[in-house]
Amino acid sequence: MSTFVYMVRHGESPKEGNERTRGLTEKGYLDAERVTDIMNDEEVDAVVSSPYVRSILTVEKLAQQIGQKVLVFEDLKERIFSSEDNRVPDKELVPLLEKSFFESNFSLEGGESNADCQKRAIKVLKELLNTFRDKKVVIGTHGAVMTLMLGYFDSTYDLNFLHSTSKPDIYRVEFNEQELVNVQRLWGVNIDDNQ
Repeated sequence: MSTFVYMVRHGESPKEGNERTRGLTEKGYLDAERVTDIMNDEEVDAVVSSPYVRSILTVEKLAQQIGQKVLVFEDLKERIFSSEDNRVPDKELVPLLEKSFFESNFSLEGGESNADCQKRAIKVLKELLNTFRDKKVVIGTHGAVMTLMLGYFDSTYDLNFLHSTSKPDIYRVEFNEQELVNVQRLWGVNIDDNQ
């Protein structure tokens, strides 16, 4: 038997605002409906998420559809890029990501490194793999932390992979025990997801 983890990157969110409380744009809400539709046939057992509102909102309807609440895990939050609670602008984020993926222990003052983010997120992922063994669990997530979780098991999930993802995005990740077996992208098949 295999355990399937569906990593669902959140939908489009406003460019400004608090990292924790930013919600979704109108497009983000529409795409969250499409995420639910795509996941309809997957027979999901549980839905978990980062504590950030945009991630919860992206997977919330799916949880309701299976008669459950979203289980929130603090350590699945996005990588903390700086000490500020607001979103880091793209022009600053891109070089920060590039440096972070070349130097896994690099961080800005008050932020965390890729290594630190990966360590906390992998701890939760391994717990989920034990708790939901041979089941199907959805994780509402973010681009960087999703890439770092996948990169822990396979180094080809790197900065180029992160840049290739969309908002939202869905990856079905198959595990045998704690070993990554297969990754399949579910979003973008017959969907215009230009971001």
